[in-house]
Amino acid sequence: MARVRMRDVAEHAGVSVRTVSNVVSGYPHVSPDTRARVQRSLDELGYRMDYLARGLRSGRTGFIALAVPFVAEPYFAELAQAVIRAAGRRGITVLVESTAGDSEVERRIVDGGLTNVADGVLLSALTLPASDMAAKKPDFPLVMLGEHSVGDQFPRVGIDNVAAARTAVEHLLAQGCRRIVALGRNGSENGRQRTEGYEQAMSAARVRRVNWLVVPVEDWTRDQGYAAVRELLDGDGPLPDAVFAFNDALAVGALRALDASGVRVPEDVAVVGIDAIQESAYTHPPLTSVAPDLDAIAERALALLEEQMQALGESGRAAPGEDVQAGAVAAAPQEATPYRLIVRESSRRGPVHE
Repeated sequence: MARVRMRDVAEHAGVSVRTVSNVVSGYPHVSPDTRARVQRSLDELGYRMDYLARGLRSGRTGFIALAVPFVAEPYFAELAQAVIRAAGRRGITVLVESTAGDSEVERRIVDGGLTNVADGVLLSALTLPASDMAAKKPDFPLVMLGEHSVGDQFPRVGIDNVAAARTAVEHLLAQGCRRIVALGRNGSENGRQRTEGYEQAMSAARVRRVNWLVVPVEDWTRDQGYAAVRELLDGDGPLPDAVFAFNDALAVGALRALDASGVRVPEDVAVVGIDAIQESAYTHPPLTSVAPDLDAIAERALALLEEQMQALGESGRAAPGEDVQAGAVAAAPQEATPYRLIVRESSRRGPVHE
């Protein structure tokens, strides 16, 4: 079957080719009746945008790239959905890339590795060292997502990680817990910040730090959470009275380990996570968790990306040689979005009203 051209749609709708182009491109100054007539023709004829041709004319593809560590992890899957929804409202298509948390892959992306297919990039970095980026300023639209920072010359949107962790631990302290496990310390910036929030809350409550309660893991996964808590329970130390897991995947593993050991939640050990993934409402018992506003993260990140795209013009790239030396790079927006604590049965020692 021959490809439907814009001229075919124009003849079918009884309008000019330029009018069809304006409708397809989202140009606002088209009357509602004309727009509806053209859209009916587009739908009936099965017209599909020729993105290559549009890119050759405008220098833009209509695509952005979202790079996350693991597309199979619920938090990143839900973040991707939020970005796709927000981009869809803008007429933008999202290409999703998985970095597997590999710093070399993340570095290639910051160096422009996705700009051959996308007008801009949203990157949720996990391991990219800030020291590698000290003198780097991308020459294409780029916004970092989440709490891992590689330098304030990169626009970044995420929650206040330290404050979110502190909120979770303060809730456990308010339930009377004192032997609170911090589950998830590792070498990442996220792990450092959530450990800091834990320690701030404990210090403010004048609860002495106990080293064995700060439990390291390699990855923030269910199996790591399960294994770490089983090992803790099998040890010689006293039973902790709470677990603050650095994400919900670790918390789900912790809940399974506690159940397998006959430990009651929350009567014996309360559990709190961070991320409020959809699964957390259906664990046994339902998991208390800190919920980032993913829609707010997506909206603000896309707004910052669009600002860069407009500033760079049609080419989508800055002039060559704009990288500058460390100390001369201007600070970019570092925006904190809202979060809230969702209290469920895993931590509330009394009636629960979510």
